[in-house]
Amino acid sequence: MSTPVSSQAVIEDPRRRRAVLVAVCVALMAVIASVSGLGVAQPQLALEFDATQSTVLWFINSYAIALAALLLPLGAVGDRWGRKPVLLTGLAVFGVSNAAAGLAPAAEVMLAARVLSGVGAAMIMPVTLAVITSTFPAEERAKAIGVWTGVAGGGGILGMYLSAVLVDVASWRWLFVLPVALVLVAAVLTLRVVPATRERSAHRFDLVGSLTSTIAVLGLIFFLHEGPERGWAEPVTLLSLLAGAVATAGFVAWELRQPAPLLDVRLFAERGLSSGSVTLLAVFGVLAGISVVLLPYFQAVLGWSGLVATLGLMPMALPMMFASGLAPKVAARIGARSTMASGVFLAGVGLALLATFVSVDGGYLSVLPGMVAMGVGMGVSMPPSTEAITGALPRERQGVASALNDVTREFGTSLGVALLGAVLAAGYRDAIDPRLGGVPGPVADAARAGVANAVAAARDTTLVRAAQESFVHGWQQAMWSGFAVMAILFCYILFRGPRRG
Repeated sequence: MSTPVSSQAVIEDPRRRRAVLVAVCVALMAVIASVSGLGVAQPQLALEFDATQSTVLWFINSYAIALAALLLPLGAVGDRWGRKPVLLTGLAVFGVSNAAAGLAPAAEVMLAARVLSGVGAAMIMPVTLAVITSTFPAEERAKAIGVWTGVAGGGGILGMYLSAVLVDVASWRWLFVLPVALVLVAAVLTLRVVPATRERSAHRFDLVGSLTSTIAVLGLIFFLHEGPERGWAEPVTLLSLLAGAVATAGFVAWELRQPAPLLDVRLFAERGLSSGSVTLLAVFGVLAGISVVLLPYFQAVLGWSGLVATLGLMPMALPMMFASGLAPKVAARIGARSTMASGVFLAGVGLALLATFVSVDGGYLSVLPGMVAMGVGMGVSMPPSTEAITGALPRERQGVASALNDVTREFGTSLGVALLGAVLAAGYRDAIDPRLGGVPGPVADAARAGVANAVAAARDTTLVRAAQESFVHGWQQAMWSGFAVMAILFCYILFRGPRRG
């Protein structure tokens, strides 16, 4: 059995470092694939469990909410109790819960299994990055973080495609074979190559900070997830926002008084932590929002199947993963700030291309250049942003630093889906309403609900064409909104980016 070592100890053997990197990236891939994978099986899940759309969405959202809410406290647990045992425990919980979900006989069992999967994922995700930052030497750390961010950024789309293949050729239950298989591989590699590192502290574990941070993230993420579905003004939605805001204020007030806080909020005054967090929030928000826009375009406008539509995202995912591996070399040459700004600038160019050239008749080629530019730009911007966050906290707090990185990503994803999705929907409705004169009431109502509904309900090609053109109008508004976010972020990085570079 491995003897615990200080977080200051690094792995000198490059072959073992590569093995450690493979181990944590396989574990990360299992978590990331489970975030997006179930979305491709929504119709099958509704039929299997005789479930409403709201229930099916809870199968998906409960995992993401549990994951986000527990990241900070479980990241701190990994620092204190040992990263290797927490990682192995998380893999065990995650594997068992995914197996239970794959065998679930009822909706209640599926929901419970997905919540438990989120708990396991919250143990795994921050530890994977903390293992890298605590065991890799400084000169190799940026490269390893680049690989990690590539898997985190592009892995979701790759996992979505593999999930779509499984649903298409087999059954939705096979979706859970992939994460279980990845967990088994990651567990074997972890036992063999990952060192047992932990931190000793003279102070008590920050239980109050952990509870308030969990309530804060739970309330705010619930608000962002459920607002589009339930309505932003519904009592339960507003109550979750209130709970999240009050808990956030309580968390900040408590942390400012603690000698050993869960997260020292004063560090947000430091350029690296603040700029890295804001960059990841915006980048993952726009990325998630773009995915919400692209899939309906492929399916309802171009007429592609779900499997082919997911494959259509690869020209964005693969360059993102490649660019993430290249970004540390770029940062070493021109500096972290310039690299982050360059990536954001290129992502903005991609959004402008997507907004300018998309059309119903232009097809896939009208969006391909923008997708590639988006993938490269976001891939370049993510590694230095992640390293800015992890570098701002001391080595003994790397579990918390990694968890903060992950919480920021989750917030950005939820925020991007909510906001860009709302812009798309509003733009679509504004464009389709004037074109529904003389259309029968039920068909008009279906057309107002969305382009996919319009295509399914329309009896003539004129209405289908009107819905598709209206969707493109909404698309353009969403893309320009994303471009505005990237433009503001670009200026922010130039003025508030990491001091070095």
